[in-house]
Amino acid sequence: MRRLRPAAFGAEPSGARLERILRSPHFVDGAFRNPVPTRRLVTGSPLPGLRAILTADRSRRVPAAAVPLRRLTAADFAEPPASGLRTTWIGHATVFVEIDGRRVLIDPVWGERCSPFASFGPRRLHPVPVPLSELGPVDVVVVSHDHYDHLDMGTVRALIDTKAVFAVPLGVGAHLEHWGVPQRRIVELDWWESAEVAGLTLTATPARHYCSRGPRTSPHLLWASWVVAGPEHRVFHSGDTGYFPGFAEIGERLGPFDATMVQIGAYSDFWPEVHMTPEEGVRAHQELRGAVLLPIHWGTFDLAPHPWEEPAERSVAAARAAGAVLVAPRPGDPLEPADPPALQLWWRAVAAVPQGAEQPAHGAPLPERAETAGTTPPPEEGTVQPDGVPV
Repeated sequence: MRRLRPAAFGAEPSGARLERILRSPHFVDGAFRNPVPTRRLVTGSPLPGLRAILTADRSRRVPAAAVPLRRLTAADFAEPPASGLRTTWIGHATVFVEIDGRRVLIDPVWGERCSPFASFGPRRLHPVPVPLSELGPVDVVVVSHDHYDHLDMGTVRALIDTKAVFAVPLGVGAHLEHWGVPQRRIVELDWWESAEVAGLTLTATPARHYCSRGPRTSPHLLWASWVVAGPEHRVFHSGDTGYFPGFAEIGERLGPFDATMVQIGAYSDFWPEVHMTPEEGVRAHQELRGAVLLPIHWGTFDLAPHPWEEPAERSVAAARAAGAVLVAPRPGDPLEPADPPALQLWWRAVAAVPQGAEQPAHGAPLPERAETAGTTPPPEEGTVQPDGVPV
């Protein structure tokens, strides 16, 4: 008897979608290729990395107390941003961007776990700061790639009623159609391709990563970073990526950017070529010609052996050393890059920092702890991704 495939695994590209994939200049020898040679795991096996996650001090990889949030309702989005650009970090890689009168939701994940299973997989370390229904109209949903912490089936299905257009890399539209998104509302782009959607120019740009939702990796699904440009403002979202020289080219061709949203968490020596360290994230931001750096991909899910607060600490130190402007909002804090708020090290109040380790391991000493506010339920003991590889 044929086993049923879980709906969350999505679907494989076929028909005209597959034909377009096969014509892509980035599809070589039967699979999409990274812009530079890339190993997903330096050991060639997920077991050492999985062992590191399982044996690393769990108390350091989760907050010691409730993560402070800014709880939001529809009223918080009723007034448009004074500058024309406002970003709201929802958590992890999810960012709500209000740009030149349009509303863009990037890598939306409202699910409790980034997993195909309701009872297994990394669980949230803090609640979502705003119900999806409170965001109001969404013009465009942008997806960087198909990993569970960036593409959530339940969230996609909930967004179908918004009438938003979904912009995704080549092949990823097969998942969306499988979950009920009408094909006419899906825009699939190859690297360096652009589309005009809702008065914005969306461009899929290269990234150094991979796609995978099922037990085996599909060679027919592309990953991407994204540029969202309006008449007056433009932003960059990295999705997941290892560092590579292509950030400078993106900055030259499509920058400068009012804000860059760059992955700085879930790094490890076991997979250094598919995720960036905080220092690499700051370097990428500078090469992109970004004005303000919003670090993403940290704090919400336990996906790597490093301490929970380490990505934020190292990013702040690296940005200070480089003279870069960095913002570090709590989940749910809206901000306008044109008037970046003063840095508040809110995570220090809830981090499980050992005695005598108040200062970050990298960079210069940082200011004292900032005041925090808000309450959330305490984090629950979590688990690693089913296949033991980074998401």
